[in-house]
Amino acid sequence: MKYFLSIVLMALGISQVNAAELNVYSYRTPALLQPFLDAYTAETGTTFNIVHAPKGLAQRLQAEGKSSPADLVLTVDVSRVSELKDLDLLAPIASSVINERVPAYLRDEDDLWTALSLRARIIAIAKDRVPEGAITRIEDLAKPEWKGRVCTRKGSHVYNRALLASLIAHLGEEKAEAWVEGLVSNLARRPQGNDRAQAKAMFAGECDVAVMNTYYVGKMKYNEKNPEQKKWAAAMGIVYLNQDDRGQHLNISGGGIVKYSKNQDAARAFLEWLTGDEAQRIYTSVNYEFPVNAAVSPDTEVASWGSFKPDTLPISALAENATKAQMVIDRTGW
Repeated sequence: MKYFLSIVLMALGISQVNAAELNVYSYRTPALLQPFLDAYTAETGTTFNIVHAPKGLAQRLQAEGKSSPADLVLTVDVSRVSELKDLDLLAPIASSVINERVPAYLRDEDDLWTALSLRARIIAIAKDRVPEGAITRIEDLAKPEWKGRVCTRKGSHVYNRALLASLIAHLGEEKAEAWVEGLVSNLARRPQGNDRAQAKAMFAGECDVAVMNTYYVGKMKYNEKNPEQKKWAAAMGIVYLNQDDRGQHLNISGGGIVKYSKNQDAARAFLEWLTGDEAQRIYTSVNYEFPVNAAVSPDTEVASWGSFKPDTLPISALAENATKAQMVIDRTGW
């Protein structure tokens, strides 16, 4: 029976490990993380201890050093997981399973972290005021015809900083800064709020286009706690960008094994599971994100938003250009 179980697990691409206890430091909100933990515990018996924080986990790991109890870190932006690498806080993942499932451009070149899900930062449009095809590229937001019609959150937020970092990587810093200057001159109001706030502003007629992550569409469309957000989502259209050239800009949620983890085999097994079919379906059905594993199809709701050609710029380039991006944001007042 044990031999048969081993064969089944190998066929599913799951490393066979004994039930373990894993300590996870997470930037993800507890509500979004819990479905994964519950499913993995039910499947393997592994239990979890979670430390959640919106920031400062890298500094905490630095301070703890070799005495840190952490086994894994899960992040919601490439810059945060890259920071862990830069501070020498991660161990090699060393997983052929992950290497087969996750494209190389979504993994660290030194094998210290991997993407676990994708989020597309797109343009949302007011369907009753912006005709289809009126905007097709992120560069279009700097054109004079959009003056007084654009809403965004602050440029210094990690999502916008990553977007600008991708433009720096593709266009160079000078052209990217010119784009930001055009964008800022077209803003309908000062940058404020989160991505949902931009949808609310569009619904109220304050602006006609907004920059946001796609998963907010799903979160608003099915928001029973705040049903007014359903109207915001219904009034919006989604534009996937740069489909005739480099492709749609993406960011990631990611994960890595802590350098001084005492449970690296179990940590690796959990990361492998997170890139497998069940977890990838949770990412897309619960969080409305896109799978990194091409063998897994997006959830029905996510698929209804249409397909897109992704920008295959190495995702690490977003972190590498983050400092330059922040300097541009400061200079331009985004």
